[in-house]
Amino acid sequence: MTVPDADTGAPIRLVIFDFDGTLSDSGGWFLSIVDHLAEKYRFRPVDPGEVETLRNQSTREVIRHLGIPAWKLPFIARYVRTLLALHTHEIRLFEGVGELLAALKAAGMQLAVVTSNSELNARRILGVENAALIDLWDCASSLYGKAPKYRRTLKRAGVSAGEAISIGDETRDIEAARRTGIRTGAVLWGYASEAALRRLSPDLLFTRPDEIARVLLAGDSALQPIPESSLTAR
Repeated sequence: MTVPDADTGAPIRLVIFDFDGTLSDSGGWFLSIVDHLAEKYRFRPVDPGEVETLRNQSTREVIRHLGIPAWKLPFIARYVRTLLALHTHEIRLFEGVGELLAALKAAGMQLAVVTSNSELNARRILGVENAALIDLWDCASSLYGKAPKYRRTLKRAGVSAGEAISIGDETRDIEAARRTGIRTGAVLWGYASEAALRRLSPDLLFTRPDEIARVLLAGDSALQPIPESSLTAR
């Protein structure tokens, strides 16, 4: 299906956040269980020395590299959600996330979380005060199933695609936004490397959570790609 380019002239009324790697600093925990998952689901284990190489690849390329057949992905995702439920107390939010959510909410924007994690896990990690700022939840998405959830979230929020932006840390977040026709922001503190994200040309790149608030609250004139020279190298 062909989706028209996002209407960059419309004001942002809805911000759709990914969770793991975007709001929560769960990357270390996920890496700690990769060998366990590889043994349980019989896919190629990840050598510590190849982590950075994998960060430079798209989600689909990583799945192919690990030799994980598509039919196993839902089972792995469900198991990871169950396992994470026992360890939510170990996961912290990235610095500034609480202030970011509060600032956007105070400005009248609707906030949504669309994630492959469970809503219960996300709420526990966010904490009661931060979770109360989220207007819409659509969780437990499949690895490549975010686009339909984005469309459903737009409908529930009562906004057009041009009035929304998705913010995530993986190439699949950008791909889902493109299929939905919404603007896309990519963060550089999560899983995918800057190079991997830049190859998909997101509308915006962010180096810190407070940068998201600064840009979105500045209005349409600020919704321009951040120059490469201003980005912090990773």
